Amino acid sequence: MTTITRTMPATITEPAPGCAMLPRLLQLASPMLPVGAYAYSEGLEYAVQEGWVHDEHSARDWILGLLQHCMSRLDVPLFARAYAGWLAGDETRVRAASAWLLACREAAELRTADRNLGQALARVLVQLGDDGARVWMRDADASFAAMFARAAVSWRIPVQAAAGALLWSWCENATAAAMKLVPLGQSSGQRLLFEAGALIPVLCAAGVSLDDDAVGGGAPGLAIASACHEQQRTRLFRS
Repeated sequence: MTTITRTMPATITEPAPGCAMLPRLLQLASPMLPVGAYAYSEGLEYAVQEGWVHDEHSARDWILGLLQHCMSRLDVPLFARAYAGWLAGDETRVRAASAWLLACREAAELRTADRNLGQALARVLVQLGDDGARVWMRDADASFAAMFARAAVSWRIPVQAAAGALLWSWCENATAAAMKLVPLGQSSGQRLLFEAGALIPVLCAAGVSLDDDAVGGGAPGLAIASACHEQQRTRLFRS
């Protein structure tokens, strides 16, 4: 009978800091994060019903347009401010950034969706051992970006990498919604995400450095679609 012996390497080195935080970064950006993001289309459902978004090209314009002109200029800089607040132990600063972000949502559905996602992420953080997040589970100022920033600081994820994960998770969810609603094929979805992946690092670098006077995004089509979605006759999504 042959005996198989397995040997370990003579020395095992500690992982580099980037490798150590990568699983946490992937966990934050994963569609498996149990916050219910899959339930929201953020106006896309109405845009598809009205024919504004009807194929791969128009879906690309909608999603990448919001990524560049709203998410990167509003969510990213306010995420960075919340991140700095958590890093400094200044919860008042975090709350101001989070309330600012919620106040900028163009419609009630968008504001409710953001608050629901933030409170859900706070619950996840509590379940992962962060008892300090408990007070945010029912807090009206609990935006998703603020809770995302809390996790990033707690898990020692650098601000630009965490901002990239925030944009990626939004973009992946929007693409998944488009694939169901338009509908788009798998290849179309991957082409869209591939293009978004090239944009995200550049958008994050610019977004985290915006001055207060430059923070804000404007998307009239999103505001109209989200407001009209509240009265849409048949709906698959909550926004």
